Amino acid sequence: MALSEQEQVRRDKLSRLRKMGIDPYPAPLYPVNNTSTKIKQEYKEGMKVIIAGRLMSRRIQGSASFAELQDAEGRVQVYFNRDEICTGDDKSKYNDVYKKLLDIGDFVGIEGELFTTKVGEITVMVKDFTLLSKSLRPLPQPRVDEDGKVHDEFNDPELRYRQRYVDLVVNPKVKDTFVKRTQITTAIRDFYNEMGFLEVETPILQPIPGGASARPFMTHHNALDIPLYLRIANELYLKRLIVGGFDGVYEFAKDFRNEGMDRTHNPEFTVMEMYAAYKDYEWMMDTTEQLLEKVAIKLHGTPEVPFGENIINYKAPYKRIGILDAIKEHTGYDLYQKSEEEIRDAARALGLEVDETMGIGKLVDEIFGEKCEHLYIQPTFIMDHPVEMSPLTKKHRSKEGLTERFELMVNGKELANAYTELNDPIDQRERFEDQLKLSEKGDDEAMFIDQDFLRALEYGMPPTSGIGIGIDRLAMFMTNNQSIQEVLFFPQMKPEKKPLELTDNEKAIYEVLKKEKTIALGALKTATGLSNKGWDKGLKGLTKLGVAKVTKDDSGLTVTLES
Repeated sequence: MALSEQEQVRRDKLSRLRKMGIDPYPAPLYPVNNTSTKIKQEYKEGMKVIIAGRLMSRRIQGSASFAELQDAEGRVQVYFNRDEICTGDDKSKYNDVYKKLLDIGDFVGIEGELFTTKVGEITVMVKDFTLLSKSLRPLPQPRVDEDGKVHDEFNDPELRYRQRYVDLVVNPKVKDTFVKRTQITTAIRDFYNEMGFLEVETPILQPIPGGASARPFMTHHNALDIPLYLRIANELYLKRLIVGGFDGVYEFAKDFRNEGMDRTHNPEFTVMEMYAAYKDYEWMMDTTEQLLEKVAIKLHGTPEVPFGENIINYKAPYKRIGILDAIKEHTGYDLYQKSEEEIRDAARALGLEVDETMGIGKLVDEIFGEKCEHLYIQPTFIMDHPVEMSPLTKKHRSKEGLTERFELMVNGKELANAYTELNDPIDQRERFEDQLKLSEKGDDEAMFIDQDFLRALEYGMPPTSGIGIGIDRLAMFMTNNQSIQEVLFFPQMKPEKKPLELTDNEKAIYEVLKKEKTIALGALKTATGLSNKGWDKGLKGLTKLGVAKVTKDDSGLTVTLES
């Protein structure tokens, strides 16, 4: 492994520490009794404290030094004075260990006393310090110039998501996002617990991926010699619990869908599903309004939450409109009780790409998604979907061909999906069989037939309403983040590219190409200053690695950076 100059220097310091008899990674408990926040809130002049955290900045001035220590709650100023730390003749702990062998990013424990500087800054006078963990890689060090411009920020999304541990250290707002995410789930738990509902856990590995229309991840269980699927939803297991006699259950579930990735989708995501016996989707809409209003107030003190250029108002009640009514309003097409071919013709007339594998459900979903969805910024319940796009939903009590279902749209995106649950086992079997026909037509997202779930329904499930709320998307909306990657600690990423291992000649050419992207061959050679032999070897090496490409046109030879 090739080390940078700074990494090698830190390893040299590590060796020197060990030669001095200092363990850079000690095992014993360190008796922390304070935090940066507690010190500021409960400050008393001369109070003795023991704190620990990362050394994040230093201003060494001979025998004294001001520094900043960062713990889980923030930063606090600390003051290192040689004579306070080294009370005897031996000054090596300050002169050698602190000044020469510690680095920004090292974890240190500090024992000291509180005082306030002349400019009013609460500070810890260090009486003793202990190295708790030596950092072998330098942290990014953002700095602000005299004009207030920030330099060397750690803001490249690829690096931030891949190295979230660094992101959390140097970008304090990132940690705040994840603290708020936990507050969201806590508020939801409190809401349902107060209603007397039970939080449960259901299987992640399932013999049949049910409860949604999606492509699953598949694996194999060696001992049982059967295929298993990572769940795409936990719905069917939670309904089994309603059959079993629970009146209200909910689960925060990790679900997995083997589909595309973008700013609002990750193949692994968190959903909260809740099921309540003896309720319907009208009750669920009322309850969902109350829940989201409570979450918004818990986080922000108001139901009005900024998201991008919009202010989203989560105060109840929300607008309610049928999905076919929304399509008619925004496209002029009335699709109610129209045939599959008529709906397909309407989709084509609207300029949408459709094919023969798409049934009524997918066609309606495509039209609404492309022509209507983005228009619903404020929370809106999109209701009463066609039977064909809702295979687990009870048929509407008064509208032929529709179901008692709603999707909650916020800022043009689906946040929640809910039904009056289908509890007629004969009707459910017929719906599953219709899904099987779609699968045979080529729909790779059609639902499987879950025979055990059908058997459960045959024992009887009371009238029930259920909902699924996307926690990742809710966290995006509640923390004003436009990308799902910002609210996942470790989002799924493409494999990390291996760093290029280049010779000195190749590096010289590559550095010029990085700046110019495309350059005449003669100009590139001149800019590198290489000898003919070095130039020839370097360019051949880069073209072989696929980094550079040489092309010829009327103006001569040109070299282009490929990656």
